[in-house]
Amino acid sequence: MTFSRLLLSSVFACSALAFPASAQITDVSGALHRKHIQQPRIQIALLLDTSNSMDGLIGQAKSQLWTLVNELGEGKKHGQTPIIELALYEYGNSNISVSKGYIRQVLSLTTDLDDVSEKLFALSTDGGQEYAGEVLTKSLDELEWSNGKDDMKLIIIAGNEPFTQGTVTWQSACERAKQGGVIIDTIHCGDTDVGIRTGWKEAADCAGGIYMTINQDEKYVHVPSPWDDTLIDLNKKLNDTYFGYGASGAHLKERQAVQDSNAASMNKGAQISRLRAKSQPGYSNESWDIIDAYKKDQSSVLSLSDEEMPEKLKGKTAGERKTFIETKQVERSDIQKQITELGQKQKNYVAEKRKEMSETKTLDNIMVTAVRKQASETGFKYQEPEELEEPEEPKP
Repeated sequence: MTFSRLLLSSVFACSALAFPASAQITDVSGALHRKHIQQPRIQIALLLDTSNSMDGLIGQAKSQLWTLVNELGEGKKHGQTPIIELALYEYGNSNISVSKGYIRQVLSLTTDLDDVSEKLFALSTDGGQEYAGEVLTKSLDELEWSNGKDDMKLIIIAGNEPFTQGTVTWQSACERAKQGGVIIDTIHCGDTDVGIRTGWKEAADCAGGIYMTINQDEKYVHVPSPWDDTLIDLNKKLNDTYFGYGASGAHLKERQAVQDSNAASMNKGAQISRLRAKSQPGYSNESWDIIDAYKKDQSSVLSLSDEEMPEKLKGKTAGERKTFIETKQVERSDIQKQITELGQKQKNYVAEKRKEMSETKTLDNIMVTAVRKQASETGFKYQEPEELEEPEEPKP
């Protein structure tokens, strides 16, 4: 039996016992993580208005995805880093059928962060009706929300039209959320008072969330640091330690590089946020990368057929494969450690410099700060940025 089939059969056998057929897990990576039931989870569903006027919102979401992942991933609860699961919905887009309420589940809750990035960058805007109550209800009904007492469950809905549109009320969705322990944050893209008058604040208050407003047309300003270029070079070396196996391995390794390029296309800050996220434990690709897969199940990886092996390992003995993989593990760990150390210096430097700048109303400043505060209130511990030190000359 191949490793891929063995992995799938084990996951489906376990999920069939725990969930009804309609809710069985399809995300293999997420299912593997759920075996570690003691590890806390942070589940976030992003509900984004993709009607005509929302290009700025979608652009900011693309730019700040990895900042959100980094901030939340740095927390600990009971000494453990959280598993981060993200889901994505779009609503208000006329390319989606009116029979579906102009609503589409783009991605169910998943730990596959490259998949989230790929789907987010594929979003486009078009006119439609924005039914906030209905998209909230769908996300509550369709997603596999955790029952774990140590887990944080959050919906973030963003848009600019009145919250009262549609036949499904936000009040009924709010009651459902409270029953399931799901917090609802609302982000109104526009004037604060208009958002209050049109129901955005009331909806957040109802479900224990935070009401926020952003200027979707305001541009993110990157603060250069002395470590930016070194971090980007380290990311190139990090990518060289990934080796795709199985039928989808080559494609998904290519996807990794595409998402690097997508982040870089937004701004340098997004590029650095993504590469920092790739050094965290939550960025794991055992479903296609043989190095991560080896950490999960050494014997199954070493018994893969020659056809399923990465090109570098075809025609090699089990001993040669083992030596190669373990060498790359050490190499990757060393690179990730360097990224973590320099990334923390970069983060502290930028945080200190931003104190000298005027405050912005962009997602990085408004949403990311609020969500980290909420995670802290639910028991996750975060280290505050250190005071700025005199920057040392980066090593080549």
